[in-house]
Amino acid sequence: MSTILFDAPKELQHVYLVGGAVRDKLLGVESQDRDFVVVGESTEKMQGLGFQSVGDDFPVFLHPKTKEEYALARTERKTGKGYRGFAADASKSITLEDDLARRDLTINSMAMDKHGMIVDPYNGQQDLTNKVLKHTTDSFAEDPVRVLRVARFYARLGPQWQIHESTKQLMRDMHNQGELTHLVAERVYKETERALMEPYPHLFFETLIDFDIFPELANMRGVPQPVKHHPEGDVFVHTMLVVQRAADLNFDLPTRFAALTHDFGKPVAFDKYGNLYQHEQLGIEVIEAFSQRLKIPKKLTEIAKLMSENHTQCHRIREHTPEKLHTFLVDNMNAVKNEARFFQFLNACLCDAQGRGPTMVNNPYLQVDIAKSYLRSLQGLDAKQIVKQAIAKGLAGKQISDALRIAEIDNIHTTQVVLSRN
Repeated sequence: MSTILFDAPKELQHVYLVGGAVRDKLLGVESQDRDFVVVGESTEKMQGLGFQSVGDDFPVFLHPKTKEEYALARTERKTGKGYRGFAADASKSITLEDDLARRDLTINSMAMDKHGMIVDPYNGQQDLTNKVLKHTTDSFAEDPVRVLRVARFYARLGPQWQIHESTKQLMRDMHNQGELTHLVAERVYKETERALMEPYPHLFFETLIDFDIFPELANMRGVPQPVKHHPEGDVFVHTMLVVQRAADLNFDLPTRFAALTHDFGKPVAFDKYGNLYQHEQLGIEVIEAFSQRLKIPKKLTEIAKLMSENHTQCHRIREHTPEKLHTFLVDNMNAVKNEARFFQFLNACLCDAQGRGPTMVNNPYLQVDIAKSYLRSLQGLDAKQIVKQAIAKGLAGKQISDALRIAEIDNIHTTQVVLSRN
């Protein structure tokens, strides 16, 4: 074969495209980035060819023109707990097979030379064909982040794939031996964020449910729901359906995060009352603790709390008085000033309504259109003019805000009358 697939300086005799880029090429999908391994060379040689050193713990370089990453072939030796507890050896004697052996899954442990020839010492192509996620070597167990990565790849590739039984057992052993307790919060969140944006995010959480990484989700299992409203089963089953619905509809990260966390209060309510009473408010504290533990961005935490507290208000939007609608739309959601966030909330509510099994997944959710009608009407109010008129009447302080509130409630009432006629 004569086709050159990448541009490496001729002075580097043994350069290979590795990892995800090879996997994606064989799958026929576009790869987000490309990583290269250089065998039998030194840091001095790379720098002499104009490569910029960027690696702190091991020799990684940026190509002088393409800025793609080139790393010297290396092995890693476990020296401590967690994913940081490694010592790297990038000497010239390290072979390509040595380098591939340290990688997580067989489908990520292949290499390709510049002519397109595949190097596959761990049968990654076979596992790719058979749709199997299998660890490359037992060194997998040395890095707890790999448990998260297996689950995330499963969420990316889908239910037609399977995790090899030997890999499942290795993951269970890592949990039982306490290795997963060394996961760093930032890495857990980062993998969770990426998993939420994969095509099948529910597979990520279902894979990890028994590993004490997400106790808030584990606590949902076995918590019953009224069959009339939730024929799909317990709270965990419902939550997974809601998250998956958000992915199927290609909603953004805040919407998917709100979908994931919206019923965090149900296990608390069930323990406290034997039913789901006040689960909306009870979920707020759980979300706050969850976000603090995993160092989740404030923007996601805020919409999650709003979703927890207000999603049933949205479901019942046709039952509310104008005053209660004002509390929901203006006081709670601040919908006029935060339209984008309000739309994310509505999308999450849609997923909640449709994430109840196959009989309800395509049910219309008119509440979204109704809520948007109220919002458009409120946006049409000239708040500055209302305030100006209040001042002209001699009102001040709280009297002015009361006047604005009355005008908003009247606006909602008018919209409600119009909607009732349609």
